[in-house]
Amino acid sequence: MDDQLMDVLGDRRWLVLTGAGVSTDSGIPDYRGPGSPVRTPMTYQEFVREPEARQRYWARAHVGWSRMRTAEPNATHLLLADLAREGRLSGLITQNVDGLHTRAGHPDVIDLHGRIDRVICLDCGRTSPRAELHERLSRLNPGYEQRIGEIAPDGDVVLDDTADFRVAPCLACGGRLKPDVVFFGENVPKDRVARCFALVEEAESLVVLGSSLHVMSGLRFVRAAHKRGIPIVIVNRGTTRGDDLATLKLDAGCAETLTAAVSVS
Repeated sequence: MDDQLMDVLGDRRWLVLTGAGVSTDSGIPDYRGPGSPVRTPMTYQEFVREPEARQRYWARAHVGWSRMRTAEPNATHLLLADLAREGRLSGLITQNVDGLHTRAGHPDVIDLHGRIDRVICLDCGRTSPRAELHERLSRLNPGYEQRIGEIAPDGDVVLDDTADFRVAPCLACGGRLKPDVVFFGENVPKDRVARCFALVEEAESLVVLGSSLHVMSGLRFVRAAHKRGIPIVIVNRGTTRGDDLATLKLDAGCAETLTAAVSVS
């Protein structure tokens, strides 16, 4: 397996695209990995339109954040940070919102879908730390974060009844707060997409780790790399939408594959 990967990549620098499968070893479940339950995430339109949806989201997210904020970078995050410092990567784009690549010490990450540790006001645009909002929500809802539920991929927890949860408004304008992440049905900011395409245009190879490439926001970069004719390696448990574009597809875990590849390179 490691020989296959290095035969394809040779001494080329890697542009890396990571998905939820990279963070499962840190205790954060993914959406579409083998055995994952069917999940229906909240859409941007629902969140913006319905006060009850925002109440449900923030109740679940408040409980989930109590756990997600303690997640630690795993071997894959640490290995990629080491490779970046050694100059062996040309860039890293992540579809994850957990911030674990940055916490691992990676010097330059493009958080394609934003960061769950930041909050933005939909009405005035003010951004603020998630920790600040968490403290406010804890004061408004004493003891709420102790509730029990299954943790979901975006860091929230499945709760049946959230009608008693009190939502905090923006401190600047009293408006609607949202995590600074791209919801389903929302577009990735154009300047962020442009930065990613610029990396693909300069890349010597593309390595996709732990992503099913189910959503177009990641798949389009694989298509662009394929159009350029550069080597594409996909490491993911289960099929992906980019399998037919890959030079090499490995149905395997990210950490063991990377560790083996680095040890022989």
